[in-house]
Amino acid sequence: MPKIVPPLSETQIRAMEPRATRYSIADGNGLVLEVMPTGNKVWRFRYTLDGKRQPLTTIGDYRRISLRVARERARKYAEMVAAGVSPAATARRDRGAEKRVDLLRDAAELYMSAAMASKSDEYQRTTRRALDKDVLRAIGSKPIAAVTSDDILAICERIKLRGSPKMALHTRNVIKRLYEFLIARQLATHNPATTVLARLIATADSRTRVLTAEELGTTLRAIDSSRIRRPLKLALLLLMLTMVRKSELIEANWTEFDLKAALWKIPAARMKNGREHEVYLPRQAVAILRELRETKSSRTFVFPTVRGDDRPIAKSTLNQAVKALGLDVEHFVLHDFRRTAETHLLAMDQPADVIATALARASKETANESTRAEDAAVQRSVLQRWADFVEAQIKDEPRRESNRSRAAT
Repeated sequence: MPKIVPPLSETQIRAMEPRATRYSIADGNGLVLEVMPTGNKVWRFRYTLDGKRQPLTTIGDYRRISLRVARERARKYAEMVAAGVSPAATARRDRGAEKRVDLLRDAAELYMSAAMASKSDEYQRTTRRALDKDVLRAIGSKPIAAVTSDDILAICERIKLRGSPKMALHTRNVIKRLYEFLIARQLATHNPATTVLARLIATADSRTRVLTAEELGTTLRAIDSSRIRRPLKLALLLLMLTMVRKSELIEANWTEFDLKAALWKIPAARMKNGREHEVYLPRQAVAILRELRETKSSRTFVFPTVRGDDRPIAKSTLNQAVKALGLDVEHFVLHDFRRTAETHLLAMDQPADVIATALARASKETANESTRAEDAAVQRSVLQRWADFVEAQIKDEPRRESNRSRAAT
């Protein structure tokens, strides 16, 4: 019975230290990694043809060829051997076509194929977005060794100017991890991101992204015209109109709603502040909820999973729906809806304390029923004002286009 070789991992490979003489570690399927006394690591392919052990065939330098690519080549060469063909000439052609990793753009591709291959799709997506959108556009054509901390700081400052300090910090961290990977592969000697201090880029409460009126319209029209499921479209619109947190919406229970009174009472157990929260529903939100109730597929939840069991949709479902739209809106996340609503309402001279209550930030309960009734009326007015503003942005594109056409003529 052939010996089963445990597969290597990138972590194991990076930890391999040179010895006085070269040595090799097998990965399986003929693939081996040779570690030289100099510290260089080289992929080789070991095989037997016509009953005779053949000289090792070189696949390439570990610094430039990821574990995944090396395995793919070993599999290809093993298929050739099984057909009675030597892979030596093919391996030479493959090495000749191998791209040198000198520029940051090439280094980023190696990083994505090697270090990111085992990560989740979401982690890969956010890393790729940071690299493509900001890093490689600015410094992708620079040699790896020529990138400086000033380059990285300039990228972060540009992102911060767009109102996204958290994204600026994320981008700095992506560059830092990229250079850690390059150093481990001896493709870089220093990490320029380490001197760009995180506290100078963003703090825990520094996210300030607010959608403009035009971005609101663009976002909501894109949602409406998209191919995502109708309940998810309505959920996203309802999230905007009610100013609640995402978790409060997706776990909403039908027993919490009184549509005749246009009132949604979110129990204390589901609130971040541990107190019951009353949402005074504008007419647009009531219309959405009536539509959802007519087609409801769950006795319990307003937004049930499609898997058949009586549970709400996953917390990531709405995020994934927005990402699938491919919106041309800078560094936007769903939680920005709340800040966007607050900012625009303050610009409309709406009372700050009423807005805070609508956002479930108020620290004290109202003292008596009379005051509660007065506050409820004001809150209802503020929520309706916001809903009307949102509706106006959705309908505003034809007017903008008309104005642009008149200006052009």
